[in-house]
Amino acid sequence: MKRSHRAIAIACAASAAAIGLGLAPRVLAGPSTADLGLLAGVMQLVQQDYVHPVDSSQLTDAALKGMLSRLDPHSSYMTEPEFRESKEDISGKFGGIGLKITDHNGLPTVLSPIDDTPGAHAGLQPGDTIVSVDGQSTHGADLMEVIRKIRGTPGTIVRLTIQRDGKPPFDVPLTRQVIAIHSVKSRLEANEMGYVRISEFGKETPNELHQAISTLQHEANGKLAGLVLDLRNDPGGLLASAVDVSSDFLNGGTVVSIRGRNGNDDQSFTAPATGALLPDTPVVVLVNGASASASEIVAGALQDRHRATVMGTQSFGKGSVQTIIPIKDHGALRLTTALYYTPSGRSIQGDGITPDVVVEAAKDEQVANALVWREAQLHGAFANPGTLPRSDATPGTKSTSAQTASPPIKEQLIGSDHDSQLKAALHYLERLPAQNPPIIRTSAPG
Repeated sequence: MKRSHRAIAIACAASAAAIGLGLAPRVLAGPSTADLGLLAGVMQLVQQDYVHPVDSSQLTDAALKGMLSRLDPHSSYMTEPEFRESKEDISGKFGGIGLKITDHNGLPTVLSPIDDTPGAHAGLQPGDTIVSVDGQSTHGADLMEVIRKIRGTPGTIVRLTIQRDGKPPFDVPLTRQVIAIHSVKSRLEANEMGYVRISEFGKETPNELHQAISTLQHEANGKLAGLVLDLRNDPGGLLASAVDVSSDFLNGGTVVSIRGRNGNDDQSFTAPATGALLPDTPVVVLVNGASASASEIVAGALQDRHRATVMGTQSFGKGSVQTIIPIKDHGALRLTTALYYTPSGRSIQGDGITPDVVVEAAKDEQVANALVWREAQLHGAFANPGTLPRSDATPGTKSTSAQTASPPIKEQLIGSDHDSQLKAALHYLERLPAQNPPIIRTSAPG
């Protein structure tokens, strides 16, 4: 793994920062004197003539937020309080209700609830639009400000007004609690088959995965016949965790590459030569339209390296990297600085991961009339730049299955006895020999 001089943090999910990424020093042309004069002049007019007094720091924050938010769906400016809360996200422990939220058409929209949190217990679903928080409209509001209003002291109540499926809005009162995220769940299925679900990629995810696999192996008398790695409804998280999780299934070779505007910022992340925990165990990776970013890194790496069969439906398609750049006494920038590529040189941006075996959730398991949207539909999203030159990539086979986007499975059904996609994955593994065979790209009934 290459590193350069100045370490700052990068994120592969819209709401989380990640590992150290060096940006090479460079000389940049600053804004013109005319531009600076225009900004200063407008701020002076507002301070002199606006109907209410406005502090200059408020205007500065608003200008920075507007500047960054117009670049792409994932760049933003964070004030100092927002930056502190972002670091709480990374720690995996904060006061709130347990929702992953993104901006969609100017409104905060649920990307996924977090397992075993007030949001999940209340039945909130991917695609739910939050139209107000405690009676205050969220239309046009800054996403980070909405998140700050939703969070708060554990034990207090926040009231969300939810719009779903074009039906009349309804109120959902939720009691905040300390959200201590345990991102990995596992259990041993019949016939010595392991099941591991990763709900997001946090700091402790690699350690939790190691423990889960160790426990499963012990329960299976030392040898798993197969493993289902479930990344459905996983919105992403830390790039470092995605690389570590991928490395647990690979012995050496490329996991993911990053390409930025400046060639000195390019990086290639590789797995340790002898890091695989289950080198001979067949693996299926489950994805769907709510699997994004870090989830797509893992699925793409194991697919390209022919280490796993990817099943489910088309993933979300977030293939950009955000760099967190702290600004002394003024919060931080979350700036899109690069795109990432799978080992075969594919960019996931806007396209996502196409499953090797397409398996849709049964109709009665899908979120009814859910809004099905993907990265390419977000305002300001980048177009897919195409593949890297073959000399810069690990040979791999791009899936040729038709892209299939469908409503995601209901959160409470994931991993349950009524989960038809999981049943299909287990059935697929049961029909395999002890080691992964050549991947068969086809469709399977749900």
